[in-house]
Amino acid sequence: MLWRWLVSVSCASLIYSSSTSASEQVPLRAQSHALEGVLRRYALSQLSDSRVERLLHQAEITDAQVLAVGPSHADVFFQLPGKQWDLPIPEGGSTLSSTRFEDLRLHAGGRTLGTLSNSTYHTVYHPLYEIEEFMETMAKTYPHLVKLVNLGHTAEQREMLGMHISKSDEELRKSGRDSVSKRVGFVITGAQHAREWIATSTALYLAHALVADESEEFALSSWLDYFDFYIIPVPNPDGYVYTWESDRLWYKNRQIVGPAEKCVGVDMNRNWGYKWKSKSRLPSLADDTDETSVADSDPCSTWYPGHRPFEAPEVNNIANFITTLPALKAYVDLRSYGQMLSTPYSFSCKKVPKDAEDQLEAALGAANAIKQVHGTSFTTGSLCHQLYKASGNVVDYMYARAGIKFAYSVHLRDTGTYGFSLPAEWIRPVGEETANMVRFLAGFISGRGKKGASPVFEPPPSPAMVYD
Repeated sequence: MLWRWLVSVSCASLIYSSSTSASEQVPLRAQSHALEGVLRRYALSQLSDSRVERLLHQAEITDAQVLAVGPSHADVFFQLPGKQWDLPIPEGGSTLSSTRFEDLRLHAGGRTLGTLSNSTYHTVYHPLYEIEEFMETMAKTYPHLVKLVNLGHTAEQREMLGMHISKSDEELRKSGRDSVSKRVGFVITGAQHAREWIATSTALYLAHALVADESEEFALSSWLDYFDFYIIPVPNPDGYVYTWESDRLWYKNRQIVGPAEKCVGVDMNRNWGYKWKSKSRLPSLADDTDETSVADSDPCSTWYPGHRPFEAPEVNNIANFITTLPALKAYVDLRSYGQMLSTPYSFSCKKVPKDAEDQLEAALGAANAIKQVHGTSFTTGSLCHQLYKASGNVVDYMYARAGIKFAYSVHLRDTGTYGFSLPAEWIRPVGEETANMVRFLAGFISGRGKKGASPVFEPPPSPAMVYD
């Protein structure tokens, strides 16, 4: 399981300068000129344990970044294409792709909303102000369905906005619903980790699908008869803005964590108040390790969990909002990348939720629904088994504390070819297959859809599992 320990670097931007200490963060800044780099893939099967440790060490002291790790490979981004390490040659013997971070900044300007199928809005990535304009346009265009929700303020005093998309009781009665009180809640959040742009773009696509005409192929509006949807496209506005203006691969929020600290930011997805731990370390799959038996938390760590749970104002705002919502049955945390649909838990690979059977059954069907659209394969299993063990995760909180039975983490496309730099032309296909996933989950939960599905992935059984 060596790769599962190493996969932790896929959720970190290990960006360091060789002239600074390992505890100082030096951002990859988007200059006016093009900033180019090369992504190389190394075969883990050719690496011994000592060479894996060397790979991590090299990432800390050079300008290279380990972007992602799978069962057989590690993807390493070189800002200086001529720089190489003394490691096995990349699989295939050549680079997988090159990236111009300047190209990722292209956005749509004043593109119109239009219909779901014909809109040009979902063909490019958008900065925060355009996303807020999209949400305002949704509320103005569909005032009977969409209401903006002010969740509070970020560390840098930006407003956090969400959308409540639902039909009024009167509309439901007109549509023939006998009981309007049986609607349940479905919450969807975009990128907690700032650099995961496709997660935010997909949340916007889903919001659009919920107001689209039912005749459109990927419309979700018919499910408003049974669900109230709550969508938060940008849970981390400060970090998202920072990825556009300074550091495309920034991960955390942007709060000041102490008067004498030289680094800023908290990993929002380690700051939720269920099984939170105050120490940060490289994520681990093993349950017999004590995450608190390491050095004091380092605010310069990508995985810094904060001094206390809910310290990040953005996390606190969302948690407070969740407590006000009735009858929540589904939660989807959109992320990238990896093509995984994961159930609780993240904090433990041994403990299994009492609802695990239903959760996995729905997940298998949802993964099959994704595949039916464009042939994209997703694996399923617990988040700890699929990724790594980590405390303070949002999915664990939503299930165990907020009481949302069907809580999932969904790592969208791809599996590493482009990683966090997913081309904009993939926004719509990802949105379409994710909409089909939401459609299946809605049908499964409400009992108004097909529940069966062909298995995609079964995690190996463990005799040490403990039901929680």
